[in-house]
Amino acid sequence: MSALDDKINQSFSGLVVRKDLVKAVKGNAIVPTYVLEYLLGQYCATDDEATIQAGIETVKEILRKHYVHRNEAGLVRSTIKEKGRHKVIDRISVSLNDKEDVYEAEFANLGIKKVLIDSATVKAHQKLLVGGVWCIADIEYEHSEDKSATPWILASLKPIQISHFDFDAYVVSRQKFTTQEWIELLIQSVGFNPQMFGKRNQLLQLIRLIPFCERNYNLIELGPKGTGKSHVYSEFSPHGILISGGEVTVPKLFVNNSSGKLGLVGYWDTVAFDEFAGKKKKVDKALVDIMKNYMANKSFSRGVETLGAEASIVFVGNTDHTVPYMLKHSDLFDPLPAAFHDSAFLDRIHCYIPGWEVDVIRGEMFSTGFGFVVDYLAEILKSLRSHDFSDRYKKYFELSENISTRDRDGINKTFSGLMKILYPQGDTSKEEIEYLLRAAVEGRKRVKDQLLRIDSTYPEVCFSYIEKGGIEKQIHTLEEDEHPNQYHRRLPSSIQESDVQTHQTQQSTLSLDLPLPSQDTTSPTPVFEPALKEQHLVFQENQRGVSFDRLFGPYLTGAKRIVITDPYLRIFHQLRNLMELLETISKTKEPEAEIAIHVVTVADELNPEQQDENLQKMAVACQSIGIALTWGFDTSGTKHDRDITTDTGWKIVLSRGLDVFQWFNLNDAFNFSSRLQQHRACKEFNLTYVRVAVV
Repeated sequence: MSALDDKINQSFSGLVVRKDLVKAVKGNAIVPTYVLEYLLGQYCATDDEATIQAGIETVKEILRKHYVHRNEAGLVRSTIKEKGRHKVIDRISVSLNDKEDVYEAEFANLGIKKVLIDSATVKAHQKLLVGGVWCIADIEYEHSEDKSATPWILASLKPIQISHFDFDAYVVSRQKFTTQEWIELLIQSVGFNPQMFGKRNQLLQLIRLIPFCERNYNLIELGPKGTGKSHVYSEFSPHGILISGGEVTVPKLFVNNSSGKLGLVGYWDTVAFDEFAGKKKKVDKALVDIMKNYMANKSFSRGVETLGAEASIVFVGNTDHTVPYMLKHSDLFDPLPAAFHDSAFLDRIHCYIPGWEVDVIRGEMFSTGFGFVVDYLAEILKSLRSHDFSDRYKKYFELSENISTRDRDGINKTFSGLMKILYPQGDTSKEEIEYLLRAAVEGRKRVKDQLLRIDSTYPEVCFSYIEKGGIEKQIHTLEEDEHPNQYHRRLPSSIQESDVQTHQTQQSTLSLDLPLPSQDTTSPTPVFEPALKEQHLVFQENQRGVSFDRLFGPYLTGAKRIVITDPYLRIFHQLRNLMELLETISKTKEPEAEIAIHVVTVADELNPEQQDENLQKMAVACQSIGIALTWGFDTSGTKHDRDITTDTGWKIVLSRGLDVFQWFNLNDAFNFSSRLQQHRACKEFNLTYVRVAVV
């Protein structure tokens, strides 16, 4: 068990569970994660392995005896009849029989209907009336001569959710963790291994939780298939409902005018639309109109009566095209049905999660560490809906006056949600507040920038904030920096295939203003233009289009001696980065030229023999192409420099050394990221190009 897992168990004893246990007990039981974790929390909320194993067997036995499989419903009904009473785990929904003036329950898997349920139980658990709730229930059987009477009797019912929690204790325990430790705990609670996600991707995962803790929050996420977009909304909380297929009627979502029955938004904290994208989907125009009003005003009309609700609305869907394709031919809302591809509707969205930045979920990405029992975390987030942290950045920063009221609302709600999730105590450092503010501004800017492309009547907006003291900081989206040609608004007729003008920004690889190799494939030697300059470049996490050829190639061209200093050239992937830099150097050199390259690093304490062997192999490979590779190990223990210097007078200072790419499968021969650097997602890093004296 890791040090973090040990700390989690000590701080939240009885409220956490090892996340891989869910898979161990689920079997073929089609139940949400929060149901399984509820049971695991009763029997496995410990770090004692013997107790865990005994608890797993207990939970398996409970599921075996009491979970109702649809294909075994007849057998379970027979068991209830023969025994007279039996406990079941099933999804139960309730409806009002107004002719008899009684409430009647329906068991989804068991297949029985019209089971009488008392008004007090319904009033205590009103979600039974909409969509249904997973419950543990005792069912009795008593035959009656009255043919109109049901033989099924509901003896007891208990929704599967935590009964109580201590919010103050939660806040106190939170302060025992650093920000990064807390983020990792939350990521593990969702079910993922935080080590498989960069800082930015971890934050994107947490933004998915905001609808559970922020009232009337409107969120959209569009991206490739298999990235886990709907996972949180279907498995995480008993207070959220996922509408499969993305289609729903006005009566079901809002209110049935004929019966007066309130819809989903009146009972659930979060209503998520799965598979929302699809241009050919038929959408009721009346639904779009009433959603516009609800998303903007938190209310909807029923005849002459106006009703309010607090449910957050989430839209998730798949994209059919790449980001540059969508930007060139339409916009980032391109996959949506035509009725929803409406500027007035889209303007109600507070944040757009760039789903294309999230990796496709793989087996190794699931957590084996400890995390909150999701039902406990769900209740904590629900309680935080009554808090408002939207103004907590104002003692350090203020938004640009150019930002409209609706844009401010979107930014404030996203910021407030992230503060609640990460800092439920309501305060943190200036640096951490700024990080969340930037994420909130970017999420709303992504929405507004696309609206500018859809509707030319929207005014241009400068998304920036001002630090107390007068320093204004402008926000860019990642796709803006990666694809500036296509991103910025223009008339469709003005977009030409030959358009190669580059938008200049200090945040982008594409703003490097570096010479590129000639595209003349007939020439064995790349030709570069002399356009080198001193500059500082910052690269965002998840940015793509970065390569050593572009970052370093022009500055290394013509050098006869190069010194590479990086203390972290030890394990395989780090040494592979060095090999790829050597490949770049080989592309820039004349065939007849000889280059001396010296590497300064630190010896691998765990496996120095393997490190030396790999360097030897590289040196042998370099000999055949005119590169003399040597290396030396710094033993002072103080070597932290990361830079590349040349005998042509250039020094490139590297914030992360050569380790600038996020994890990818090195052994997958059929993946472009393993073959071409520009298809890999980056870590956050920066480079500084400096002229130095030639020695």
